Amino acid sequence: MVSPVRVWLNRTYAENVFFMDQLRRNPADRAVEIHATHGDPDSPVLAAADTADLEPEGLSAAGYVEYALDQCARRGIDVFVPRLHQTAIVAHRAEFEAAGTALLAPPPEAVAVFQDKVIAYEAVRAIGVPVPPWWRVRTADELVAAVEELEAHGHRACFKPASGAGGVGFRMVTRDAFSLTQLDGFPSPYVPLPLVVEALRAADGPVDWLVMPRLEEPEVSVDCLTGPDNRVRLAVGRTKNGRRRGFTLQDQWLAPARRIAEAFGLHHLSNVQFRMYGDRPVLMDVNTRPAGGLHQLALCGINAPWAAVRLALGDDPGEMTPPFLGQDYAVVSGPRPLRPVPAPQSRTDLTAAPPPAPVTRRTPTVPTTTPAGTVAHDPAAGAPA
Repeated sequence: MVSPVRVWLNRTYAENVFFMDQLRRNPADRAVEIHATHGDPDSPVLAAADTADLEPEGLSAAGYVEYALDQCARRGIDVFVPRLHQTAIVAHRAEFEAAGTALLAPPPEAVAVFQDKVIAYEAVRAIGVPVPPWWRVRTADELVAAVEELEAHGHRACFKPASGAGGVGFRMVTRDAFSLTQLDGFPSPYVPLPLVVEALRAADGPVDWLVMPRLEEPEVSVDCLTGPDNRVRLAVGRTKNGRRRGFTLQDQWLAPARRIAEAFGLHHLSNVQFRMYGDRPVLMDVNTRPAGGLHQLALCGINAPWAAVRLALGDDPGEMTPPFLGQDYAVVSGPRPLRPVPAPQSRTDLTAAPPPAPVTRRTPTVPTTTPAGTVAHDPAAGAPA
C-alpha cells in the first residue's frame, strides 16, 4: 500500500484552501494529508487541513527554522511549501532534506534576487526583459523629484515598498487637494502629493519606496513550474482586465516569464506578473512562491499544485501544456469553514479562553465544486458547466 504524501503549508494566504483541495483531487488518486500552521486561529487553511497547529509568535527567522525542522520531524512532512520566512528556510535546505522533507521553493540565490524590487528590476533588465522606469526614494525631496519627472513625460506616478508582496503599500499620487471626493464611496488608492510629503517630513526616518509610472491593463500573471535543472515544465498566463479574467499562451507574456524562471533558477512554483507600459508588456513583479490564484488553472485542465509536489518528490511530470484554455471568468468570494471557537473557561471572563488545540481531521471533506470565484468549462460538453 502506498503511503499518503504529507504536505505542510505554513502561514499561507486564505485562498490556498483551493491549493489544498487540488492536492486531494490529484489525477493519480494518491492519498494526500495536509498539515497547516498559521498565526491566526480563524484562518480557513487551519480548518481545511487534516492536522493544524497555531504558530508561536515572536520567533526570529533562525528560531522559526528550528520550529519548522521540528514540525517536519514530528509530523512526518514529505513536502514543505514555505511562505513565512521563506528566505531563512531555503538557506537550510540540506537540513530539511536530512529530515526527509523536500522544500517546494527556489534555492536561496533565486529568492534573494526578488526580495528587493530594485535589485530584481536591475537583474531582469540585464537579461533583456523589459522593465518600467523606476526611482528608489527615501526622502520627501527624492519623492517629489521622481513624481515631477514622471509627470513631465505624461505619466501618473505611483509608489510601493521596495520589499513587499500582495500589493501592500501601493498608492497612486494625485495633485488634487484632499476633499470630500476622497471620502465618497470605498477607500481609494489615490493620495494627494502634499499629504505624502508632509508625512515623510514628519517621519522618524527614511522610507524605502519604489516610484514608477502607473502601468496599464491587461495584467498578466504567468504561473511557472520549473525543475531543478532550470527548465520550465509549465507556463500559463492568467489575464486580468477589470473584472474579466481569462487565460493566455501568447508568447509576448510567456517568453519573458520563461526567461526569468530559467535564468534565475526559480525552481518549483513561481509567478511572474506583467502590465503594459505604453504599447509593450513590462515586468511588474516576481513571486518566488505559488500565487494565490494558482488554483484557477484548474479551468484549463491543469492541477499545478499536484504537479509541483510530484516534482519536489523527484517524480518529474515532464513538459505540461493545458489541454484547453478555460473560458473567461470572474472572481467572487464564497464561505469556507473555520475551526470551532473553544468555550471560555468562565462565563464572566471571556478573555480566559485558551488557544485552540491542534486539530486532526480523520476524514477530510473535499468540496466537489469548481474553485470558488470561477466559472467552469467542460471541454467535452463544449459549454459552461
